[in-house]
Amino acid sequence: MIEGGAGYGFRFGGQHLVARGSGTLYWPDQDMLIAADLHLGKSERMARRGGTLLPPFETRETLARLGAELTATRPARLVLLGDIFDDDLAAHALTETDRATLDAIAARVETLFLAGNHDVASGPVDWACAGLVLRHIAVSGQGPDISGHYHPKLSLAGRSRPVFLVGRDHLILPAFGHYTGGLAHDAPVLRALVPAGLAVLTGRRALPLPLPLR
Repeated sequence: MIEGGAGYGFRFGGQHLVARGSGTLYWPDQDMLIAADLHLGKSERMARRGGTLLPPFETRETLARLGAELTATRPARLVLLGDIFDDDLAAHALTETDRATLDAIAARVETLFLAGNHDVASGPVDWACAGLVLRHIAVSGQGPDISGHYHPKLSLAGRSRPVFLVGRDHLILPAFGHYTGGLAHDAPVLRALVPAGLAVLTGRRALPLPLPLR
């Protein structure tokens, strides 16, 4: 039984899926939890490259949230859609505590890491399941696919929130990681991939809105 009533169910590619308020996607028929763009080690990567210094606890916070999602959904399988780490070096620079937490998460359920543009060494570039392709970046003309990468956001009542974009051919997840930026849901590249369909806002409860917005 999935804990919490914060999800919104919808159909995509012939499958029933649930967009959770946390920003993860649950696939009931596959008993699968999906998350995108954790960007673990972002503060370490930015410090290493001489960028803006960020509080160094974003990895711990992101992993704690992911662990809570596993507890709430109790899936048989976890799939991470690339950019799990902020770069390949960041994967080796996690603290012992953070590495142990990530390993413990991966040991709880069957876990598949897919490669992203930040962490090409993380795993395969895509994975097909029940007529859908899971990958990091949506490929026009090769849907239906489930992806991340763009960190879509939508502003409502003056507040910008991460958002799922659900079109005919592409389902794009929001970034799950802490300290991740975002791209407006109606940016040209996202309008081209999802010209119409649904936006599902994250938050205490997932909130669906029609696309384009009326």
